[in-house]
Amino acid sequence: MTDPSATRRFPGGAPPSGPALRVSLLGWSLVLLLGTALGTGLATLWITSVAVVALGAGIPLTLLSTVLVRWFAGLHRHWAADRLGEPMAPPYLPPPDAGWPRRLWAILRDPATWRDWAWLVVNSITGWFTYGLSFILFLGGIFYLIYPLLYQLTPPQVFRTPLGNGFRLRSVQESFVMVPLGPVLLLLWYTTAVRLANLNALVIRSLLGPTEQARLRARVQQLAASRADTVDTQAGELRRIERDLHDGAQARLVSLGMSLGLAEQLLPNDPQAVQRMLAEAREATTDALAELRDLVRGIHPPVLSDRGLDGALRALALVNPIPTTVVTRLPGRLPAPVESAAYFAVTEALSNAIKHARPQHIRIEVEFTPHRGGGTGELTMRVSDDGRGGAAIGVGVGVGVGVGVGADAGVGAGTGLHGIARRLAAFDGTLTVDSPPGGPTEVRMSLLCASS
Repeated sequence: MTDPSATRRFPGGAPPSGPALRVSLLGWSLVLLLGTALGTGLATLWITSVAVVALGAGIPLTLLSTVLVRWFAGLHRHWAADRLGEPMAPPYLPPPDAGWPRRLWAILRDPATWRDWAWLVVNSITGWFTYGLSFILFLGGIFYLIYPLLYQLTPPQVFRTPLGNGFRLRSVQESFVMVPLGPVLLLLWYTTAVRLANLNALVIRSLLGPTEQARLRARVQQLAASRADTVDTQAGELRRIERDLHDGAQARLVSLGMSLGLAEQLLPNDPQAVQRMLAEAREATTDALAELRDLVRGIHPPVLSDRGLDGALRALALVNPIPTTVVTRLPGRLPAPVESAAYFAVTEALSNAIKHARPQHIRIEVEFTPHRGGGTGELTMRVSDDGRGGAAIGVGVGVGVGVGVGADAGVGAGTGLHGIARRLAAFDGTLTVDSPPGGPTEVRMSLLCASS
């Protein structure tokens, strides 16, 4: 059976399986055994530093040991996440923005700090029963396979009583009786290596992973931030609509009203001037209607309501100045808010590609993948181009994003990739960018939703 976490560790090639996986785990067993000795030393250092912290001299030592322990735990947390194929976020609380005494006190009060210490103690025991046992089984299998050779090369006092004084070997021929133990131990190692490694990963996750309370707290914070971003985004959209109406269609309609009033006054004396003014008024009416259509299209395109996400994206590709290919795999219509969010996210990504990447061709892929046992699923959108690349997501306040090569340095709130991230956050969506210098670039967006 293929290891589910192998793809995470080997994204560019075939995942290890069978003997290759066991050999890989054997190497990790040796590394983790050495880490167990290091962990014992770190536990001793941490206990000593905390014991003398009241004397004042232990404060720097406590900070140093805490940093080392968290780094050491982070390495094991990453290894366990790869083994189990599940992400494992650090469970530490953010320290307060205050002086060193308060920061140190907050770190010492953090339950995750004490769980790190507990894990160091537990790992020094469980490690030998998991990856330690796996390593010993492998060494034992090799040892008994070459037992006759060891018997021949070693002094007479060595390897003559492998099972105690009641069982003595007197010749090389008799030592071959121990060889069958080699395949047995190797078979045990082969069949238990993955299970023992996963068992150790489960122990690491139980002690170093975030608790249910921490996950709920993080979820509440995420929802609060997402709600605040959504409210800010909607307020910004309303201000944009009001500004567009005031500066565009409203100004044209006011000018139209003034022109009609002037034409009414000139009608008895200068019919030709009135005729020219009416022609200008008709042109102004046409321009106002065009601006209103553009404004409505920016709020919710009519084609999106009429033809769904598939038709709206294909219509968008037809008017795009860059040749654009659209590939969709959708089972049907999606909820209207999801279609709207997906459409505008793709539109913004497309606009960024045209503005910054200077591509020759753009490809849009949209796919809905249903989850097992229900109508919900994940809507994945990929906008890729063959431009110059260099785009990157930089975390700032909230979900701040800046685009690299060719991008404006200061991307305003609600624009560019920042706007995409904020729009997707309202649906627990994600945004990832793969854009090496020189290209190509792929912007991948996903939303959780249900198919109708």
